[in-house]
Amino acid sequence: MRFREVIAPPIWLLAFIYFLFTSLSISIWAALGNTPAIWTQIILTLALVLIATRFRMIIEIDETELRINKAHIELKYLGDVTELDTDAMRLVRGRDADPAAFLAIRFWCSRGVLVHVKDARDRTPYWLISSKSGKELAAVLR
Repeated sequence: MRFREVIAPPIWLLAFIYFLFTSLSISIWAALGNTPAIWTQIILTLALVLIATRFRMIIEIDETELRINKAHIELKYLGDVTELDTDAMRLVRGRDADPAAFLAIRFWCSRGVLVHVKDARDRTPYWLISSKSGKELAAVLR
């Protein structure tokens, strides 16, 4: 493994979701009583754990392939690599976005890397990847 990064949801986001879940449990408590509210809170706590694990993004690069969760591409099909700061990332994933691009982005990660695809058979022009360590990721992809 040449590179591995896990981008998980931040604590503030999980806390906000849990606050919303708790508000729902309180509403159920007010309407139906203790037992349904306790079961609702238990189920929603398990749902939060599921959310925390399902919304993380795992970027892995080995000798031959770039993998992001279930998506993968061989390194020989990757072209130019551009590291993006916060402002450039905002433009590329917003106003300047290409609808055919592959987006591996998380809204809580404001920096990333743009990797052009040089495979003539692939209609995807580039991969846009959120990354907290964009310099290191770009260096490995080059």
